[in-house]
Amino acid sequence: MGSSATKMVHKSGPTKVGILRRIRHKLGVTAPTYGPYAFGHDEGMNMIRRPKNSTATGRAEARNVKVLVADSSAIQSQLLTRALQGRRDFDVSSVALETSALYSFMQSHPVDVVLIAGNQLPDLSLLRWLRVSYPKVAPLLLAERDDPEQVVNALRAGARGIFLFSEAPLAMLCKCILCVFRGEVWINNQQTNYVLDALSGVPTLRVVNSSGRSLLTPREEQVVALVADGLTNRGVADELGLSEHTIKKYLLRIFDKVGISSRVELVLYAMSHGEHRPSEWMPSTA
Repeated sequence: MGSSATKMVHKSGPTKVGILRRIRHKLGVTAPTYGPYAFGHDEGMNMIRRPKNSTATGRAEARNVKVLVADSSAIQSQLLTRALQGRRDFDVSSVALETSALYSFMQSHPVDVVLIAGNQLPDLSLLRWLRVSYPKVAPLLLAERDDPEQVVNALRAGARGIFLFSEAPLAMLCKCILCVFRGEVWINNQQTNYVLDALSGVPTLRVVNSSGRSLLTPREEQVVALVADGLTNRGVADELGLSEHTIKKYLLRIFDKVGISSRVELVLYAMSHGEHRPSEWMPSTA
């Protein structure tokens, strides 16, 4: 929905009851290892997706994990690569943190896990590219600190885990790599709360014309955001607490304002003209 980062802030919103079911759906989580969650050394929450075929998993774990380090700092990349090469069950390589470098390497070398690190916030388009081009590869973001916007947006873009390398030892990183390699999602308690908070709010997508002027009302912007997220009219109605008939009326007004005639055109328009912004929860009477 545009290149700018999505940041969702709400003053009040629906309760978090049922949100866990939605986050499992969003992240592809189907089952925990023990009780509701499996906890790490710092009570971090690792939500697990069990493989469908245990035999296939056994074969996967019998071979070395092919790890690719993509770091914007050459020195840090060399240090991390050498440290991980001390593990006999890892085959480790490194490239620059650039889509072209990743593409060139992955065209001729199999990769299981990509470690994305750097001093700057990574380009989320790189994560989206990995998700689309190499869906079987698990991207793992190495971060210096917990940032709500970075965590939520990275997971949306396709990251299978967020690892705080400044707060955990190398041995824990190795465990993290093995977890995402097995199809699990690695996030801690705080990061899970960030995702739950984001899911409990309604996104707002600001649709503007060529001069940057907003074309829609705040409620219409929310309808566009939810349609662009793939929801049906019934799904949008349930999300906003409105009737399906009301959503249809909103869409007709939006089509008229934007100059389009279908949901597909609306999604494409939102992708090229949309601009995410902080949102507030709007009562169903709005």
